[in-house]
Amino acid sequence: MIPVLFTTLGVIGVAYLTAWVRDLSGGGGRPRAELPEPREAAIGFGTNFFDTLGIGSYAPTTALFRFFRLVPDERIPGTLTIGHTLPTMAQAFIYISIIEVEMRTLVLLILAAVVGSWLGAGVVSRWPRRKIQVGMGFALLAAAILFTLKNLDELRGAPVVPGGDALGLSGTLLAAALVGNFGLGALMTLGIGMYAPCLIMISLLGMNPKAAFPIMMGSCSFLMPLASLRFLKAAAYSARPALGLALGGVPAVLIAAFLVRALPLVWVRWLVIVVVLYAAVGLLRAARSEASL
Repeated sequence: MIPVLFTTLGVIGVAYLTAWVRDLSGGGGRPRAELPEPREAAIGFGTNFFDTLGIGSYAPTTALFRFFRLVPDERIPGTLTIGHTLPTMAQAFIYISIIEVEMRTLVLLILAAVVGSWLGAGVVSRWPRRKIQVGMGFALLAAAILFTLKNLDELRGAPVVPGGDALGLSGTLLAAALVGNFGLGALMTLGIGMYAPCLIMISLLGMNPKAAFPIMMGSCSFLMPLASLRFLKAAAYSARPALGLALGGVPAVLIAAFLVRALPLVWVRWLVIVVVLYAAVGLLRAARSEASL
């Protein structure tokens, strides 16, 4: 089953890359994309390095984009999705290969996330700036809460969200996971990453928390290229920063997965929480200002 999954992912990846290269090279009458700045590639490297180790990339990237004013708010969701796709696909190939999980559960959860993201991207790509600011602001607040839960989990030594030993789900638990992953796929298009909420969901349903890695990476690696096609069609992204995420992100994934493997990440997460809260408040204040115009 894994060879079929990888072949399908490869085909989807080729379709995504073909469409993106065409867009970057000026296809469809759009201007040819510029090469990314060093700081854009550095953002891609840093966020994907820690994403591979379990921090997540969407919330920190959003915060950095806003801090450096690299991407207009309304283009952040599309830029995140398109730029982080290649690094996430690399993570999926690695984690599905090395971490055991029941194939039926993995495939069904991937499908649920893909459907959620496809519908979500179609909606978000047409949203006005203020609606995206509000949506991303609340999404980042949710991400900060989930990061906090994860940190308390490690600092207390007693899990806030206990997990089990199961490597697959069936019946009512599987149905609940499908609904949850559908929602997480849709939220991805607003800029909230899947790692923390997926880990909590998988643990609450009695699965081994390590199974969250292939489930989350697999879901993202399938949903992101498909959602990217919608953002590309709507021209709802910034090309240069997205290219920086991809070029900096792929080598970061390989270094983190094969050379570093693990780091004590609790204090990194606390820093991320502060940065994410800063970005969330900024987005909501910007949305309030636009509403008063």
